[in-house]
Amino acid sequence: MNTYTDNIGNKLNALLEKTYDAEKGFTKAAENVTETPLKNYFKRKSQERLTFGHELKQELAAYGQDINKGGSITGQAHRTWVDIKSAFATNNEGAMLEEAIRGEKASVEEYQDIINETDLPLSTKTILESQKHTIESGLAKIKTSADIK
Repeated sequence: MNTYTDNIGNKLNALLEKTYDAEKGFTKAAENVTETPLKNYFKRKSQERLTFGHELKQELAAYGQDINKGGSITGQAHRTWVDIKSAFATNNEGAMLEEAIRGEKASVEEYQDIINETDLPLSTKTILESQKHTIESGLAKIKTSADIK
């Protein structure tokens, strides 16, 4: 049976956890904004991450990996931060968008770190490159809430 090295398996499971954390964070952000374009943007990003998570889970299973369930403590802390930021910021919608952009940039870096692994099977690398490209394309299109359509 094909399987990943422990290092690759651990990194992919960590990415899976962060993917679901992002999904929950985008859902929470959508609940905390009133501007319809921004709300729709966060909903789309949440759905995107749900799809990414399913793809990653299927790939992990195909390589005989145990799949981590649930979100990370870091993700919970981040969602709590979004709650606090939305409650106290004077421009909370802009602040949540800024935080989402920051998170997307961090995701790109994490994807690249895993893609650079030499032991990565081609099927896994293809999935990761596709997901990373989707995130990068979204970042290229959006810099402010005025860019959301």
